[in-house]
Amino acid sequence: MKAAIISLTENGRLLSANIAEKSDFIEPERFCFHSHSDPSANEFINLSDLVSGIFTEYEALIFVCACGIAVRAVAPYLRSKTSDPAVVVIDDCGRYVIPILSGHIGGANALAKRLAELISAQPVITTATDIGGHFSPDSFAAANGLIIEDMNVAKTVAAAVLDGEPVGFVSDYEYRKLPAELSPDNDSRIGIYVGYRDIRPFPVTLKLIPKNIVLGIGCKRGTKCSVIEKAVLSVLSSADLPIERVRNIASIDLKSDEQGMLGFCRKHDIKPVFFSAEELKETAGDFTASDFVRSVTGVDNVCERSAVLCSGGKLVLGKTAFEGVTVAVAEMPVILDFERKIL
Repeated sequence: MKAAIISLTENGRLLSANIAEKSDFIEPERFCFHSHSDPSANEFINLSDLVSGIFTEYEALIFVCACGIAVRAVAPYLRSKTSDPAVVVIDDCGRYVIPILSGHIGGANALAKRLAELISAQPVITTATDIGGHFSPDSFAAANGLIIEDMNVAKTVAAAVLDGEPVGFVSDYEYRKLPAELSPDNDSRIGIYVGYRDIRPFPVTLKLIPKNIVLGIGCKRGTKCSVIEKAVLSVLSSADLPIERVRNIASIDLKSDEQGMLGFCRKHDIKPVFFSAEELKETAGDFTASDFVRSVTGVDNVCERSAVLCSGGKLVLGKTAFEGVTVAVAEMPVILDFERKIL
């Protein structure tokens, strides 16, 4: 989790430095008010200007200050609980750690607990499912890489759990440690379906869709973002796959600076992964070989091999060429774990 740690005072600076040094569960970057900073931190003068520039660049914002300051700082930029970063506040003395935004999907609750343990503070969790020790559909989806189709239905499921109403569970995938609040049948009024088929097993169904597709991509040097996007969308359409299910783009490390590919990843918030020719050569499978690709890259196939290697699964669509871009599609294995955590 990429996290910005923002402090305003000298105590805050020391606490932010301590967190950055000791935490192994976040990728920290420190931002300190200019009068209380140090060489390891980025200085800022105006908090509103800082938050405006970094709000969408980090998965978590950790404020070391009063809650009111943090709330006012982030308020103008809030959009949706499905996209806003986790926001956590730590008081200046390091006594309390309080998640104030994106507790479940963004992971703020889990982050607060880890931070509190790190600095020997008290986490202050206020979400109803957490304080009661109940199953949370938001947290389950976030921890298992699932897309929530309808947030309103997710709220209805959470309310049913809190009210003690039976909630059914149907999954196209293997799962572990089903909580007591869920029943593995479809006799309930309300329930959860995990899969991508167009079905609704319950009168009120929360559909959770796996974000487990990996696209292997090869392209000519200098291929534009628009061309790569056109190729990818065409391939996904032919396989009846929405782009929202794409978790990673994979390719050879020769393409790690390919601006068209990187631009496409930024536009669609997809993480790129790159492998060496040797790593791709060692990937087992039956792949479409090309002497030309081998002469350029050192390996006979880039898109299929990188998709399989990154996914750890199998190809669902082999090499497809489109205007100088090659695309292959692989699917990551899915095993749902109800005790899996975000951090």
